[in-house]
Amino acid sequence: MNYGRMLLQLLEGLSYSISIFCWTLFFSLPLGLLVALCRMSKFTVLKQLARFCISVLRGTPLMLQLFLVFYGPYYIFKMPLTDTYRFLAVIIGFSVNYAAYFAEIYRAGIEAIPLGQYEAAQVLGYSRTQTFFKIIVPQVVKRILPPVTNEVITLVKDTSLAFTLTIPEMFSVARQWSSARTTMIPLIAAGVFYYVFNFLVAMLMERFEKYLNYYR
Repeated sequence: MNYGRMLLQLLEGLSYSISIFCWTLFFSLPLGLLVALCRMSKFTVLKQLARFCISVLRGTPLMLQLFLVFYGPYYIFKMPLTDTYRFLAVIIGFSVNYAAYFAEIYRAGIEAIPLGQYEAAQVLGYSRTQTFFKIIVPQVVKRILPPVTNEVITLVKDTSLAFTLTIPEMFSVARQWSSARTTMIPLIAAGVFYYVFNFLVAMLMERFEKYLNYYR
């Protein structure tokens, strides 16, 4: 078996995995905050709609959601299924799914802030927007960092689900090599790559958490 070629293709697959990971975080983190604010809204319809969406997204498999995002437009609007949309469907599916989880984490962090923080900000003349972004958000970030880290690490492993839409990410490449050569070595190599990727992500998040220790 040509190990050099195998490692090269695994690295190419890893580039897809990293791309899915980065784009998912780029869209899901702010989208999660928006959904959390809707979930906490005083408007009953908006609040219940956000609650329902979160329930559906957390209660159904991510793989099923990827299929719906990719094949749904074809069956409903007769849109052609192109390779470009294939990758876009993966990003949409991952981003929406993880936004639901981040929304609940955000909500828990925001609701954990004592009411006195808002009252003190009002006394100091802060507007509601200033209070939220200058006083509440920095404290929320510190509180929610551990559960967000867990979700981020899970995302690294979940990128392997992109194989369901035939995206050539690392797990797909390893599985193809393993099947063709009837050996576990490609899968073991992929496992090592996933571990190193997760280790680096966890280390980065830990350093960020230590950086925020000045809020204590």
